[in-house]
Amino acid sequence: MRIPVRIVVLVLVVPVRMLWDALVVAGRFLNDTLLRPLGRALLWLGRAVFVWPFVGLWRYVVVPLGKALGWLGHVLVVVPLVWLYRYVLTPVGHAIAWAARGVGAGAGWIARGVGAALGWVYAWLLTPVGHAVTWVLKGIGAGLAALGFGVWTALAWLAEHLVVVPALWLYTWVLAPVGRAVAWCCKGLGWLVSMIVTGIGMALYWIARILLVLPALALWRWILTPAGRVLAVIGREVWDALGHAWRVAGHISLAVGRLLGTLFRWIFVEPVRWVYRSVLTPVGHLVRDAVLRPAAEAARSVRRATRQALAAARESVRQARADFRRMLLGEPRQPRPVDRREPSGREPRTLDSSTTALTKD
Repeated sequence: MRIPVRIVVLVLVVPVRMLWDALVVAGRFLNDTLLRPLGRALLWLGRAVFVWPFVGLWRYVVVPLGKALGWLGHVLVVVPLVWLYRYVLTPVGHAIAWAARGVGAGAGWIARGVGAALGWVYAWLLTPVGHAVTWVLKGIGAGLAALGFGVWTALAWLAEHLVVVPALWLYTWVLAPVGRAVAWCCKGLGWLVSMIVTGIGMALYWIARILLVLPALALWRWILTPAGRVLAVIGREVWDALGHAWRVAGHISLAVGRLLGTLFRWIFVEPVRWVYRSVLTPVGHLVRDAVLRPAAEAARSVRRATRQALAAARESVRQARADFRRMLLGEPRQPRPVDRREPSGREPRTLDSSTTALTKD
């Protein structure tokens, strides 16, 4: 089974692999010859259009303008504010602080006097009065407490004999037996309902098991599992065959590509190379030595002669302009020589006619 499958898959995969290799080669050639240079050109164009103008604007406009504005703000705002703080606000603040300290000292002295007076009043007047009022209130509170305790005791005895004892008898002999009977009835009713619900649930469980679970289990165990195993084996074999065929097709495509490359080299590249080396190169050397170099030498000679003629014409025009100016305005005023007691040429410095100070006449 494996050999026929691999043969069929190889026959089907070889054209696809050859087409894929051809697309890969075309894509690499297109990337190397067109897309990459185009991308670099677009990148350079993007830098030239978007990046470099903003960099130049930031470097040569924004930064100097910011420095100028910073210096102007420092001169017009910071320096006057510092001067105002140092020579106006600081002395005024010191004066206000000195006045506030004086006012605070006076207020503290007055407050100490008032506090001493209030302390004397509290110690010798308010304290005795407060002690007397406290003693009277304690006596009244003790009487009210005794009266309240007696009233509370009486109310508690009445509540115990009129409310608690009848309520306890009612709970013990009436409510407790009735509650037990009601609880026993509710428990029996709950047991009956649970038995009914359990029976219905068991019936539904067996119905669902027989009608749904057992057929689904049989379908999974006797049909789907064997079919899945068979399909898994077939799929694994097909995948292995595809991988093997893809590798073999790669070798075949490589051999075909090398054959086509060799044919292309023999049919096109080698003849073009032979024509370039054997025909075009000697012809190009001949044209270069017989035509281009003499033409270039003649062009250089003409350019040299033209430059000399233009220089002579400029010198003639300059001389004619100087003669015309001299004819109209006369000779220019010559500067008067000034005796600075310095040698005019390269002679050394001397004192009068002597050469040195020791040989002075």
